[in-house]
Amino acid sequence: MLFTSLFGSVALLAGGAAAHGAVTSYIIAGKNYPGYQGFSPSNSPNVIQRQWSDYNPVTSATDSKLRCNGGTSATESATAAPGDTITAVWGQWTHSQGPILVWMYKCAGAFSSCDGSGSGWFKIDEAGFSGDGKTVFLDTERPSGWKIADLVGGNKQYSSKIPQGLAPGNYLVRHELIALHQANAPQWYPECAQVVVTGSGSAQPDASYKAAIPGYCSNSDSNIKVPINDHSLPQTYKVPGPPVWKGTGGAKARSFAA
Repeated sequence: MLFTSLFGSVALLAGGAAAHGAVTSYIIAGKNYPGYQGFSPSNSPNVIQRQWSDYNPVTSATDSKLRCNGGTSATESATAAPGDTITAVWGQWTHSQGPILVWMYKCAGAFSSCDGSGSGWFKIDEAGFSGDGKTVFLDTERPSGWKIADLVGGNKQYSSKIPQGLAPGNYLVRHELIALHQANAPQWYPECAQVVVTGSGSAQPDASYKAAIPGYCSNSDSNIKVPINDHSLPQTYKVPGPPVWKGTGGAKARSFAA
C-alpha cells in the first residue's frame, strides 16, 4: 500500500473499512500518479483523484456518491493521448465476486466546474464472469470466474486503454468495482481521476453508449441484486450499463497485472 507501516496498522483497526478498498494510485501514459488517502487526507492534498470521504461502499444505486465516491474536486490532472494506457492500482482488495467497469466523461470546460452530471458517461472497458457453472459458480472463491479476483493478490492493478480517435479535452476517468459477494446486497466502490486527453481526434460515442451516474442501474436489476449463492440459477452475468465504446481502433484492449 501507499501508506506508512504505522498508518497501515491504524487503518486495520478502522472497523469494516479495512476489509474494503479503493484506488490509491495510477499509472497513466507511463507516469506514476499518487492517489488520495482517505484516512490520511493531509498526506495527499495535491492529486489527480477526486477526494473521497472513506473506504466504505455505496449501497444504493441512487446515491449521489455513486458517481465518484463523493469526491468533488482534485487539484491536479494527468495528461494522456488516445491509445495510452491508464492503470488503476488498489491499495487492498478482498472480494472475489463482481464486475469491473471503467468509464469516461467529457467535461464541458474546466475540471473545477465539471460535476459529471447528465448522461455523459461512457464505458471504455469492463470485466465480468467467465465461470462454467459446473465447477466454477458465481460465488466460487478459488478459482473465481470473476476478473475482479485478480485484484485480490499480486499488485492489484487493472489497465485499460484510452479509445483511439477520442476527441481531446478534460475527462473524468471512473474506475468502479461492484462487489456481489453478499447475496442480494451489492456494494459499489467508485473513484474518479482527472485526465487531459490530447491529440487531434474527433470521435465521441453516440447516445447509445452513454448513461447517467447514478441512473445507469437500479438496486432491483437482476445483475445488481444477485442471489449469488443459488446454484440452481443460470450461472451467467451481464455487466450493467451500456456497451463498451471502442473508439476508432476496433476491439478494446485490456490487461491485468496480478
